Amino acid sequence: MRINTLRRHMRESVKSLGRNGWMTFASISAVTVTLLLVGVFLVIMMNMNHFANKIESDVEIRVYIDVTASEKDKQALKAQIEAVPGVKDVQYSSKEQELQNLIKSFGEEGASFRLFEQDNPLSDVYVVKAAKPEDIAKIAKKIEAFPFAHKVKYGQGQVEKLFSTLKVARNVGIGLIVGLLFTAMFLISNTIKITIFARRREIEIMRLVGATNGFIRWPFFLEGLWLGVIGAVVPIAFISFVYYNLYAFLKPKVTVPFLQLLPVDPFMWQVSAILLALGACIGVWGSMMSVRKFLKV
Repeated sequence: MRINTLRRHMRESVKSLGRNGWMTFASISAVTVTLLLVGVFLVIMMNMNHFANKIESDVEIRVYIDVTASEKDKQALKAQIEAVPGVKDVQYSSKEQELQNLIKSFGEEGASFRLFEQDNPLSDVYVVKAAKPEDIAKIAKKIEAFPFAHKVKYGQGQVEKLFSTLKVARNVGIGLIVGLLFTAMFLISNTIKITIFARRREIEIMRLVGATNGFIRWPFFLEGLWLGVIGAVVPIAFISFVYYNLYAFLKPKVTVPFLQLLPVDPFMWQVSAILLALGACIGVWGSMMSVRKFLKV
């Protein structure tokens, strides 16, 4: 397509938005409302997924080493653990370090545990991380069979319930977002169809004077694009403003690491790009589907 022709189509599409003011307003409103719902739900689901990932990454296997194990036995056990498929990392924690961690975890009351510094009853430990948290039970079962693995703990029973709950929450979230997207596409495309239906005579006249289907489609293609992009601007601005202030308000108050919101940058840029792309794609798709119907007549 020549540059002059493209300029002409762009000029005509912008003029058309002004000529059909009320229908343009209705289309942009439909895009704005539906993308606002999609955007709010997207922000909630992405943060929930972030919380779930943090919880899963904190799950670990603790392998208590038999007190009779020599240094050579400990090294052999570590090598066996590292060789288990799915193991991501193995860290050694001596019984002295374990006692200090215990004292620290109890705060001021932990001072009473210093009595055990002379005769420490704790065991040396290997802390094991899995590449995929859902494999943790399978890995723990294999480690239990190794010599000098006195005891293996990973929160049996509770971990399986946690992963099952997170899986259900993720699937429900994905299902709701997909459903919301289809609803948005249906609402927006129908609104654009009504807009184009009101201009069917304009399309008929263009066909009567010999315009090709491609020549007729281009202004409507660009018009759908503008409607989608303009309709996405308000949800992007609103959600960015609210999320920025919510993040600034909650950040100093929430001290639990896995409950902290995703940082504004780059999270809001990602959400904005998704909403802008959705608005543009749905606008163009709705416009093209509607025009195609009249071009077939």
